[in-house]
Amino acid sequence: MTQGRVNPSQRLEDQGIEGLGKVHYNLLEPALVEHALQRNEGTLGLGGTLLVTTGKYTGRSPKDKHVVDTPDVSDKIWWDNNARMSSEGFDRLYDDMLAHMQGRDYFVQDLYAGADPTLRLDVRVVTELAWHNLFIRHLLRRPSRDDLDSFVPEFTIINCPSFRADPERHGCRTDTVIALNFARKMILIGGTEYAGENKKSVFTLLNYILPEKGVMPMHCSANHAVGNPVDTAVFFGLSGTGKTTLSADPARVLIGDDEHGWSDRGTFNFEGGCYAKTISLSATAEPEIYATTGKFATVIENMVFDPETFELDFEDDSLTQNMRCAYPMEYISNASDTALGGHPKNIIMLTCDAFGVLPPISRLTPAQAMYHFLSGFTSKVAGTERGVTEPTPTFSTCFGAPFMPRRPEVYGKLLQEKIATHGATCWLVNTGWTGGAYGTGSRMPIKATRALLTAALDGSLNEVTFRKDPNFGFEVPVTVEGVDAKLLDPRSTWTDKSAYDAQAKKLVEMFAENFEQYVAHIDDDVKAVAIG
Repeated sequence: MTQGRVNPSQRLEDQGIEGLGKVHYNLLEPALVEHALQRNEGTLGLGGTLLVTTGKYTGRSPKDKHVVDTPDVSDKIWWDNNARMSSEGFDRLYDDMLAHMQGRDYFVQDLYAGADPTLRLDVRVVTELAWHNLFIRHLLRRPSRDDLDSFVPEFTIINCPSFRADPERHGCRTDTVIALNFARKMILIGGTEYAGENKKSVFTLLNYILPEKGVMPMHCSANHAVGNPVDTAVFFGLSGTGKTTLSADPARVLIGDDEHGWSDRGTFNFEGGCYAKTISLSATAEPEIYATTGKFATVIENMVFDPETFELDFEDDSLTQNMRCAYPMEYISNASDTALGGHPKNIIMLTCDAFGVLPPISRLTPAQAMYHFLSGFTSKVAGTERGVTEPTPTFSTCFGAPFMPRRPEVYGKLLQEKIATHGATCWLVNTGWTGGAYGTGSRMPIKATRALLTAALDGSLNEVTFRKDPNFGFEVPVTVEGVDAKLLDPRSTWTDKSAYDAQAKKLVEMFAENFEQYVAHIDDDVKAVAIG
């Protein structure tokens, strides 16, 4: 039995997925909320939000992601970063998952990944949970009802949290599995209810497909000046560094908050919604994002709420620090109607420095930009991955290693070529600690970060006096209107200056040691940055 609108020649049985119970195709938000409530998957919150929890896993499981080793991709995959799965193991996994699904009801969304119609990927997402279907409907781009009549999926994702993989039988690590098979154009997800696995699987697909089309896939947010898409800025960064918060600037038009492509025509969003962290979310500091937590069909994930009033507690992290909300892009008043922008005029690389060493903003040469892009230094923030309970310094190349199926140099070279072709000013912005390392110092004031970014984007920051940082060699502004000058010199914020010097030396050594893996693959000007 089928419900909802679908291409009559593209039902699940036409893909060989048979024996299921009711299959609900392309339901709209009210129906998905209703199904989720009827199935006891969540609670109706204020404004018609859907309050859900994800059980055991409240973050991604990157070590449980596998790529199937087939002849067409074997020599292109970065195997040091991606766990292998055999074709035979995947086939057994697929057969066992379908056997598990027999007789159960499922929800299907046919969606677009990519705002540029010439480059988009048509994706079918099959979910066991109604709220997962609502989540991915928010996060990807929604075809018109008429377009669904002719929709043909290029890739299919099946997400079945109640299924448990068998490591010995399927060739995976644990009973949780995310398996990507590029040859069969399919992704299987099992053993986790964390919704972020859905969106990041699509991102990983695009990170593999687009480079061969000359498109740079980017783990970044993006916005542009009002009335001027040519003045586009992109914000690279891992989860917790501020991509969503800092790109949601009321004075600029939001293109998107997490995943974009840079093609010969400009910048385009992969997604149609946002997945924002809500811990300590403030109506004063982030009014647009805060407002979404009271709008119909917003998915509120892993947040504590009052059982009588249903008011959300933005400070209670007893479930996880990685509490989030998922909502469609149109819930942000200044979001772009097209999700398209020009070639980036400014490239901002966001880092959350738990060492308390890096300045709040630095201007980078193209070679320095490549060095920091390939380094991808930040601190994993508590909760975004399983097992991370406090900020952990890490190097995640291209600011997105968990989602990179190809070697880092592929993406680095693409970025280098596009900067050279179109020109862009590059900045490194530290949203981490000041006045000391984690545990001693404090987080960089968001007001200061916003003021510095505003000055960078409107061009006024290029007119101030800069000094050369003695540790990394990049340029740091000496004074910026509206920002405490002391913040711009991290060493001056430390009570113990010798402790700062020791911490800075340690961080420089960490950078150098990590970068040794790229030296054989980079140009001489970037090597010069690496060796100081």
